[in-house]
Amino acid sequence: MNVEIIDFKAKDGVLNNGYLVKSNSKKILIATHGMTSNCFKEREKIIGEKLSQNGIDFFVYNNRGSELVKYVKRQDGQKEEKFLGGTSYEDPKEGYFDITGAIEKMIELGYEEIYLQGHSLGSTKVVYTYNKLKKESSNLLKYVKGIVLLSLVDIPRVLKIFLKEKYDEIVEYAVNKQKEGKALEFMPAGSFIHPISVKGFLEYTVNSEEIDFARYHDNNYNFEMLNNIEVPLFMRWGNNNEMIEQNADDLIDLLNKKVNNKFKDINYIDGADHGYSEKEQILAKEIVDFLLNIL
Repeated sequence: MNVEIIDFKAKDGVLNNGYLVKSNSKKILIATHGMTSNCFKEREKIIGEKLSQNGIDFFVYNNRGSELVKYVKRQDGQKEEKFLGGTSYEDPKEGYFDITGAIEKMIELGYEEIYLQGHSLGSTKVVYTYNKLKKESSNLLKYVKGIVLLSLVDIPRVLKIFLKEKYDEIVEYAVNKQKEGKALEFMPAGSFIHPISVKGFLEYTVNSEEIDFARYHDNNYNFEMLNNIEVPLFMRWGNNNEMIEQNADDLIDLLNKKVNNKFKDINYIDGADHGYSEKEQILAKEIVDFLLNIL
């Protein structure tokens, strides 16, 4: 593989980097990872290899939510600021800035057809970003030719199930901490699936309306933001320790009925977990087959 490290600025000046698996292709898939993750995963490595073997380049990057806690740098002209980032502090809606920055960088490098992939929270960011670009009538959307969503999670619902009867109490605690000016403090142990700040916790509870669009538990929900996607759509889950509430067969049946995309491929991989451990080759082949079918 021909691999190159790429540095780029997010739309709001945050400095990100990743690696590009390149050939002479004008087509590229941009991958956005999920919570506490990074771009150096076996899953992405295998997907990149499989894509490059089939004439599609691959770019995966560390966004502002990579790892658990880190310092993030933002540049505005000659001015540079540093602030706390990582999964514990991020606002997932700011993924819009990272993804649009990555798209612009790939266009600058000469790519003409772009596919957006997300995993877990990365999928949430991709759907949110696509809808925001569409609302803005952005010129960038003419480059986006397909969407790949891996393990899109109904995060607010998962959190309510996780916290059970303690949910309202813990949300009230976070709201009060924010009012006290302590949003950067960490929540008590057990408040989330990993350590998280008050600021981060509130993004998945009180401030979750704009990312609360994967309501699989609601049979009457119309999945408007998924149905706004006009390019071919690929969606996958696992059925082994996956972060879904219902049986995978029922989820797939629901979404195939509710999502109206004419070029959709919605299914699950038998035996796969949330990260597709040991099923990466199967996942990569299915993604490649999908992309080659829509080219």
